[in-house]
Amino acid sequence: MAEKRPAVFQDFTAAADYLGPGAIEVNRYQTEIVDMVRRRFVLGQRINQTPATGQPSRYFEQLAIPTANFVDPRALSATPSQPQRQERVLMLKAITAQINYGIFDVEVNQQQGQFAYLEAKDLTDTVDGCLKVHDQGLWNGNDTDLIVSTTAQYYGVSGQLVAGAGTPIGNPIINVGAAPASLVDAVKTGMAAMAARTDFEVRPSAFYSNPLFLDLFDKEAKSLQLYYNQVEILPGVVVEGIPTQLGILPLIGDPAVTVFGTTTKTYTGFIVSEDMIEYHYLTDPLPRVFQLGLLANLAAQYVVVKFGAPVAKGAGYAHQVIQTVR
Repeated sequence: MAEKRPAVFQDFTAAADYLGPGAIEVNRYQTEIVDMVRRRFVLGQRINQTPATGQPSRYFEQLAIPTANFVDPRALSATPSQPQRQERVLMLKAITAQINYGIFDVEVNQQQGQFAYLEAKDLTDTVDGCLKVHDQGLWNGNDTDLIVSTTAQYYGVSGQLVAGAGTPIGNPIINVGAAPASLVDAVKTGMAAMAARTDFEVRPSAFYSNPLFLDLFDKEAKSLQLYYNQVEILPGVVVEGIPTQLGILPLIGDPAVTVFGTTTKTYTGFIVSEDMIEYHYLTDPLPRVFQLGLLANLAAQYVVVKFGAPVAKGAGYAHQVIQTVR
């Protein structure tokens, strides 16, 4: 027979911050949660969203028009030619997120009434988590082919642009040496080279890079007393812009663009024609929320899903890659 032990009473004095004459002070919190968590990145808010044509999504890209030649006006002759068009294909990918609400904890929170908005906030945050992964994957998705999927992630725009550089019609990567080699001059020269092309007429609209790379631009501008123009890229978001042969080029800092290395860092920037970067979506460009049936423990399930994939059209000629190691 088990030994009978005397009842032990717990001292709940520690539950109060202070006990005294006329005062029992207990824990209370502000009803607003301090929240500065990053949810979105820039590129995902500026590129075109277009419905996918299917799985895979397909489009045609024109690479050349029919050719013509000067001939003797009294001995006319012509050689047949035709436009050059290429079929392009990209496989759609999926992003999901899930959150479960336990009935007990939800009802306790509702009865306390201190964080009345918490259930809605957590669901919104789950949707934002899906968008955050999407925005990061737009640049850094580790797939390596638009047609034959090698991973579940996107084929990131950075990978597409680097792969397209130096191809038969592609702009070669501009490698900028160590200081005092000019980053500003490299961008301006890259834009001039794109403007000078006779085979394609492109209109780059922005230079994207990690803010740490753009800090090097600012230091160079400060030392040479250069002055930039200001451009509004999103409502209320103003950045600096470089005057080029194709107009003012905004310098957009996007933390999703990766910087490699620790002591010596490899920086990569991208002059992009944003109208040539598309996100092909299925059904809706925004994440969709589905409520599933209750579990055995009465927990409510919500699943967030998003289908689509990005493509950088004209990866070799409509954009330009700039790199430096510093």
